[in-house]
Amino acid sequence: MFGKFYREYDFIKRSYDILKDFGFNDGNSIASVCVCRDEISQTVRSHIKRMWGEAFNFSSLAGLFTAGKTGMKAFISHAPQVDGKERYVFYAFSHIAIDENENMGVCKRKGLEKSHACGALCLFLNELKSGKISIRLDEEDIEESLLKRRLLRELKYGEIPDLLTLTKKTLKVIVEDLEHIIEKVVDTKKADYAVISGIQVHGPEENYIIPDESYVVVNGEKKEIKI
Repeated sequence: MFGKFYREYDFIKRSYDILKDFGFNDGNSIASVCVCRDEISQTVRSHIKRMWGEAFNFSSLAGLFTAGKTGMKAFISHAPQVDGKERYVFYAFSHIAIDENENMGVCKRKGLEKSHACGALCLFLNELKSGKISIRLDEEDIEESLLKRRLLRELKYGEIPDLLTLTKKTLKVIVEDLEHIIEKVVDTKKADYAVISGIQVHGPEENYIIPDESYVVVNGEKKEIKI
């Protein structure tokens, strides 16, 4: 169903060890994270902090990257300058739950025997299934409005994906939007960077990461990496 996956800490540790070979470490690099606002998603931020130190938080509902150029400029302005170079690490995750009976989107929370994740994606799916979806920018619900408008661009007319498919599409969107702003803002003449992406899975007992595309850009040259 999911293919290769790692416990969260193991995934972050493996990524850290791989990036060390390309000159990144906790003393000369700054990390960032795009993950959903859900409290059950924050464990991965703790593991990133453990390896890299405090990370810049690009997170929004479903993990969508909405910080734009201003957010990106703020992030890179905080980077260490070591040996005439800056180094940025971007972690990007969509997320989904699965319970002990392999029901997608279902999880337990403290005091709740049945809850859902990603709730923002479930809400979007419910609107799709109803046949009536609002794409108006709701100033009282900006992040969900932006999420719906962005994901609709990835769907064929009338398409109603299952939750796992939508979660994969969401990851694609997160990475694409992140890369678009990186291209606009990051100067590869003075900075190296890495993009590490995957799907965060909330299992019955703990969280896992399914690896997706990951790469480094060193001295302007892109190299794919496998985690």
